[in-house]
Amino acid sequence: MENFTPWTALAGGALIGLAASILLVANGRIAGISGIVGGLLAPVRGEVGWRVMFLVGLLGAGVVMTFAMPESFAASPRTLPLVALAGLLVGVGTRLGNGCTSGHGVCGISRFSPRSIAATLTFMATGAGVVFAMRMLGGSA
Repeated sequence: MENFTPWTALAGGALIGLAASILLVANGRIAGISGIVGGLLAPVRGEVGWRVMFLVGLLGAGVVMTFAMPESFAASPRTLPLVALAGLLVGVGTRLGNGCTSGHGVCGISRFSPRSIAATLTFMATGAGVVFAMRMLGGSA
């Protein structure tokens, strides 16, 4: 929390909400990254273009920001195998929960979806539990 900047966090959250709202209003689609990527793995005619553009925008923004604010990006203090395992577990959880944090947490809660509220509470509680367990076991999370 020593480098927390509330104004940039607020602006980032507003931009995420705006992008999700635009996609929903203009295209009738939920801005859930796992669903967007999953739709590219089993493409449906007429669905590929907007999905590719969405992902290009996400990746492009990250590339632009590494040049605009390089001090904001640092190497992970975790080992590559641990990061890969964490990514695999997130993927399994996304599949089991039928969606990801962006789909459930941002878009689902804003639509008052009971399923998304339950999913968000579950992954937030699980995340808090894992951090607690890691700290109790002597690791730092």
